[in-house]
Amino acid sequence: MHTYAVLIIGSGFGGQCAAVNLLKAGIDDFRILERRDFFGGTWCQNTYPGAAVDVPSPLYSLSFAPYRWSQMFAEQAELRHYTEQLIEQFGLRERVELGADVERVEWDEAEKRWLVHTRARGTFRTQFLINASGPLSQPVIPHFPGMDRFQGKTFHTNNWDHSYDYRGKRVAIVGSGASAAQVIPAIAPQVEHLHVFQRTPHWVLPRADRKFGRFQRWLLGLKPAYKLLRWLIYWQFETRVIAFKYSRPAIHLVQRHALRFLKRQVPDPVLRQKLTPDFTIGCKRVLVSSTYYPALSRANVTLHSREHGIASIDDSGINTVDGEHLDVDLIVWSTGYDATDGVISYPVSGKNAVQLRDVWAEYPRAYLGTSLPDFPNLFIVTGPNTGIGHTSALFIIESQMNYILDCIRTVRAKGLRSIEVRRDAERTYTAMIHREMQRTVWKSGGCHSWYQSKSGHVIAMFPGFSFSYHLLTRALKPADHILS
Repeated sequence: MHTYAVLIIGSGFGGQCAAVNLLKAGIDDFRILERRDFFGGTWCQNTYPGAAVDVPSPLYSLSFAPYRWSQMFAEQAELRHYTEQLIEQFGLRERVELGADVERVEWDEAEKRWLVHTRARGTFRTQFLINASGPLSQPVIPHFPGMDRFQGKTFHTNNWDHSYDYRGKRVAIVGSGASAAQVIPAIAPQVEHLHVFQRTPHWVLPRADRKFGRFQRWLLGLKPAYKLLRWLIYWQFETRVIAFKYSRPAIHLVQRHALRFLKRQVPDPVLRQKLTPDFTIGCKRVLVSSTYYPALSRANVTLHSREHGIASIDDSGINTVDGEHLDVDLIVWSTGYDATDGVISYPVSGKNAVQLRDVWAEYPRAYLGTSLPDFPNLFIVTGPNTGIGHTSALFIIESQMNYILDCIRTVRAKGLRSIEVRRDAERTYTAMIHREMQRTVWKSGGCHSWYQSKSGHVIAMFPGFSFSYHLLTRALKPADHILS
């Protein structure tokens, strides 16, 4: 059995940020467990055509690791390079266990340790456990009758098969969310025909992308200039919460701008009607693209709305609800992730054998989206209600690290063994989150989105300014915790 002071599950930005913060705190007795056979998370896993970030790159980076980005919205290859640079810069590669797929986790009350059981790497023991597997790591593929009969190729955008040549083929892409909006413009000019199956349309805003020149990239290498640009972008994006939560007139202004953009890019009134959402902008994730609508308007692209959706699949293609049969060579599932109810994919057993799945049976919740009663020394990076719809998720991750490191340092400094959030503190925090959520467009915008769990509660999002969350995590509140 391998024993460490801290174990981190997941090697994406959350895991990397946790590792670097541990090193800066003088804690080097840790390991990162990664289920895949490579290090790096989202931007090493998602390699589908057109993959790119939808937050400006200078903000979508860790504060302690600036980078000379080549453009405002970085593409996957550059994001991967940034990830690999972080790994090398902080010597993280020798601290990772690849192929360590976690089967289950259990708390040993006598030893005050977590036991982490993996499929191929045995069992690990640790005092502190940080889950950084991320909310967008469990792909979801819906079931349709006859799926197993299909003789063509299928894969999810999360696991794009680059050995398959889609050029000149008949392709169906199921889904019209953020990944689909990037894939469709990338492959539409190269396929014979592209069938897009849309359950509900999304609001789309133009993408203000730009390449950085040599002088601008040089400026990005200067810390003061980099910090200033991050600051300017941050506060520009932070104002969006006013529309999402506090000002209906503001959000309707944004919606009118989106409608004008739709009308300008889609002259066909029939197609435009199919692409017009019937809910308030922001209720679902807003897509940011200047190429999505033109791609859907191509002669070799057909948009199938819900009433013309998939009824079944057979050996040669797709049968639609209205009785049409479509011969296709490739089906691409762009159908998202289990991002709410499946925040942690493996069984977790806490004190007195309390099961996390039972605690979260109604809906997932956690104090600061990070810790839970009955689960001492367990911290969840990007846990319930830590998502952010208007700015960089990395800002939230770094804020969480303030709290997590405070907890670990406090236990170690006092010579104690564990820290656990009090039940009443978690309940008070959760009640505040869902009380504030009632005022947001995510709850009252008239849609059902992946932001919501099966219970109807909005689980993915934090209902306020990101700096408000940062203030909540700046310092440990001892009164909210049990130290032993």
